[in-house]
Amino acid sequence: MPDPTVPPTPPVSLTALLAREDLALRQIAGPSDPGIVIHWAHTSEMADPYPYLLGGELLLTAGVHVPEAAGSGTYFDDYVSRIVAAGGAALGFGLAPVHDTVPRALVAACDSYGLPLLEVPPRTTFSGVARAVWQLMAQARLAELRRVTEAQQSLASAASRPDPVPSVLRQLARRLGGRAVLYGPDGTQIAGAGREPAEEAREALTGLAEVVRPTGRPAPTSATDTLGDTHLAAYALGAGEGFVLGVATPHREPGDHTIASVASVLLSLLTGEHQSGAGAARSSALVRLLLGSAPEAVAPLLGAGRWVVVHARPEGQLPDAVAASALGAALGSPLVDLARDAVRVLVPAGREPQPQAGWTLGVSSAVEPPEWPAADGQAARALARARATRTPLVRHRARPGLAELVPREEAEAHARALLAPLGAHPPLAETLRTWLSLHGSWDRTAVALQVHRNTVRQRIARCAALLDADLDDPDVRMELWFALRGGK
Repeated sequence: MPDPTVPPTPPVSLTALLAREDLALRQIAGPSDPGIVIHWAHTSEMADPYPYLLGGELLLTAGVHVPEAAGSGTYFDDYVSRIVAAGGAALGFGLAPVHDTVPRALVAACDSYGLPLLEVPPRTTFSGVARAVWQLMAQARLAELRRVTEAQQSLASAASRPDPVPSVLRQLARRLGGRAVLYGPDGTQIAGAGREPAEEAREALTGLAEVVRPTGRPAPTSATDTLGDTHLAAYALGAGEGFVLGVATPHREPGDHTIASVASVLLSLLTGEHQSGAGAARSSALVRLLLGSAPEAVAPLLGAGRWVVVHARPEGQLPDAVAASALGAALGSPLVDLARDAVRVLVPAGREPQPQAGWTLGVSSAVEPPEWPAADGQAARALARARATRTPLVRHRARPGLAELVPREEAEAHARALLAPLGAHPPLAETLRTWLSLHGSWDRTAVALQVHRNTVRQRIARCAALLDADLDDPDVRMELWFALRGGK
């Protein structure tokens, strides 16, 4: 029998449907197992309902399709066998207007094939039965949502306690009524809570954990199995740290996977940052910076010599924390800063940033830690240029040129003297720099600076007046560009 196609709602217990006094349904044949469930109700008067069933239905019929001589042949055996083959959960036979009683041959066939048979009294309509099924489904869904919500709250509360990992495992085991285990990167059990399953189930759970543990090969993030009456599940934690959550329960409810997934996210945070060497090193680097250490002194803790700075902005909206974290993961770095209108990511130079769907990126050149501030400016300008030119990614290109022929001190002194009239007006200097970098385009400069094009025109006119220069002269533009770059 094929597995039923289950909708995203909890099934209805056949026992609960029979308990509805307003329906007055009566089971007259087939098993009375309390575990029998119904996923929906369907009415059909076809002699062969198989092509129209998905599985899990309570099939309702008034017997219109039954021929007069059906009781003396194999009609009902054939009919019931096709319902069972299609995965039907139960059959409801309506009394009146066609039949006054349920045919005895149908009762015998349902007993023979193990299909529950319900007698539907004349006063109960099929639409009333279907409505009752959906009402019970809605009640079950509400109860399941309440259960999942309460579990999420209790797990979050457990994660904030002084012993967060054992607390989360205890709460998870309690909510699922089974066993919750945390396996370390080497496969050993670090912590566990709840009732121990049989030894065979424990060994099977350990094996299932190995299926999802990352070992350099593609591996699923979760896996499930069943051993006898015990349901097993394993969830990989974090981004390749090797921790695995294992769960063994004597039964499986629709919301169990959601609850276990919430616990796996919390445990990923708890194990990823505080127990992995990389997380500890990042925490140490942050503390040293806050206590006054220079960037070049703490950079070795981060595991790379040269770095690039990435400035990014999502299309059509301001960035949020979730999107920023996802971008950092895509670029291969956890060093993410969410600013007001952009995301900054510090990426090891060996991981060349690539265009990301839905984002506009500006990438600095690869630098040593002492040059991080300069690279931050490069990335900001690259992002502005990328947005102005509607390019997914723009990289800062530091190439040797004429600036290399002039000593740095002299170049900086010349720049200070030439740009002195703009010294009290930083927005003017930045506008002039952007305008020159975009070949004098008013529209692109307005986009890059997020101002109106008329504002750009006014600022450039003000720059020309303060500098007493003809900005249409290419020689003047070249000299100003050299000065604005500061010899860099």
